[in-house]
Amino acid sequence: MKQLLLAFPLIALFGCDVQIEHDSEVTYLQMPGMEGLNLPFSSAVRVGNTLYLSGNLGNLPGSLNLAEGGISGETRQTMENISSVLQQFGSSMDDVVKCTVFLADINEWGEMNEVYRTYFKNPPARSALGANGLALNARVEIECIAVTE
Repeated sequence: MKQLLLAFPLIALFGCDVQIEHDSEVTYLQMPGMEGLNLPFSSAVRVGNTLYLSGNLGNLPGSLNLAEGGISGETRQTMENISSVLQQFGSSMDDVVKCTVFLADINEWGEMNEVYRTYFKNPPARSALGANGLALNARVEIECIAVTE
């Protein structure tokens, strides 16, 4: 860390220009049928060949109603919703590289995992944590990062 900090004064002393390339276009994407829900976020954002998905809940497509079946039913619907977003924007579950899982009750982690693992041939990197409440009183919310071609 000390070496890194010393490099910045040397750059200034010798007049070196440091330029950061920003060639990637940012595209904000909304799933068809979601416009009428007036949500304050995009379904996904594409930067270069990377797709950043917003958190998905286990709501039935085109509605704010959660799937039945507790954590298992909501996780299954959440994963189907993620798969739909990925397909809509040129990716798939096979292209997911990172997920973050938010659980309303961390004690449901095992049940969520039973469903979650069935959606990946090669499991992506993942973080999971308990939250103090989720939108729509959902049991689970999952956000993902995927690559596209």
